[in-house]
Amino acid sequence: MSSLLTAYTGRVRVRVGGLLLSPAADAVLLAGHRGLLPDGAVFWSPPGGGWQFGESLAEAVRREFLEETGLTVRVGSLLHVHEFRDVAAGLQAVELFFAVEAADRAAAQLLTGLRWLTPAAWQALPPAHLHPVVRGAGSPADVLTPRFQSA
Repeated sequence: MSSLLTAYTGRVRVRVGGLLLSPAADAVLLAGHRGLLPDGAVFWSPPGGGWQFGESLAEAVRREFLEETGLTVRVGSLLHVHEFRDVAAGLQAVELFFAVEAADRAAAQLLTGLRWLTPAAWQALPPAHLHPVVRGAGSPADVLTPRFQSA
């Protein structure tokens, strides 16, 4: 197990994330993370992170999105609940994904370290390298279709 995940073992974690479509609505913004997969492979996931005590869910989404992307967002509807369990590794989390809109759409064009991935691009990735919320979607619109997933 990655040393990055050691802090999360043996407890349930609640994460929040934002799903942002590109201005043309043909791609979804995803953040690449190293240290989660073997051999330095990148795991692509919607921007997000841990829900902190005292925050509303919307506040947590705005904070995490700003930390990871530099973008200020408006938080919309809850779209996905994703349950993650890896008992062997001691990891368990529930992830809540919300629709978000960039407060300044022009700023979305200045991002670095993040990528707009089209369905063709995310479908070309090995499944283990892509968050399940995006992995099963056939289009950006599918990413915004509410559903419950359990891993």
